[in-house]
Amino acid sequence: MTSNPVALVTGANKGLGKETARQLAERGVVVVLGSRDRERGEEAARELAGTVVPMRLDVTDAGSVREVAGWLEATYGRLDILVNNAGAVVDQLAERTTAAEMRQTYEVNVFGVVTVVHAMLPLLNRSAEPRVVNVSSTTASMSLTSGGTDFGGDAGLRMAYSSSKAALNMLTVQYAKALPHIRINAATPGYTATDMTRHRGTRTVAEGARVIVDLALTADTTGGFFNDRGRVPW
Repeated sequence: MTSNPVALVTGANKGLGKETARQLAERGVVVVLGSRDRERGEEAARELAGTVVPMRLDVTDAGSVREVAGWLEATYGRLDILVNNAGAVVDQLAERTTAAEMRQTYEVNVFGVVTVVHAMLPLLNRSAEPRVVNVSSTTASMSLTSGGTDFGGDAGLRMAYSSSKAALNMLTVQYAKALPHIRINAATPGYTATDMTRHRGTRTVAEGARVIVDLALTADTTGGFFNDRGRVPW
C-alpha cells in the first residue's frame, strides 16, 4: 500500500504515454506503465525516475486488463488516476477506408477504453479523488474539422482515427454524466512529434503531455475537452 497517488497509463512504453508516465512519476505519483509488449514496457520503466511499475496490458485483450486490475487490487487496493492513452491510427484515404480498418481503429481507441474503464471502475471508486483522462485529438472536434482546421494537411487520411476520437469524446461525456464522483475529461495534446504522426508534429512530447498530467492531477471539472490553453470545442 502507499499514500501516494496511484496511476495507470495505457500505451506507455513510448511517445506521449511514456512522457505522461515520466511527468506523473516526477510529481510523486506511483505509475503503473501499461504496455502491450512486456519487454518494451520494462525498458521504458528503467529509463524513468520515481516509482514506475511496468505491466503487460493490451487494451484489446480483456484478460490482460483483468490481470492488471487484479494486481492493482492486491497491491494498492485502489486506483486514483487512469490515463487512457493507448491508441491506433490507420492512414488511409476516406474513400478507400474499409470497415475492417475502421474496426481495427475502434477496437483500440473506443472499445479498448470501455474495457479498461469497466475493469478499473471498482478501484477508482475506492479513491478519494479519482480522475480519468482520455487522450483524444484536436482532429476529433467536429467544430474545428468542419471549419477547416487541420494538422499536416492530411485530414482526408483520418476518417477512422478522427471519428474514433470523436466517439471517445462522447464516451467522456457519457461517463462524466453517469459517474459524477469521478473527474473524467478528454485531452488533446496537439500536433505532437510521435510515431503516430511520423514525427512531423510541431510540439514535443513534453508539451503534449502537459495537459494530460494537469487534468490527471488537478482537474476540478468533468466532462470537458481540453488542450493546454483551455477548452476545445466539440
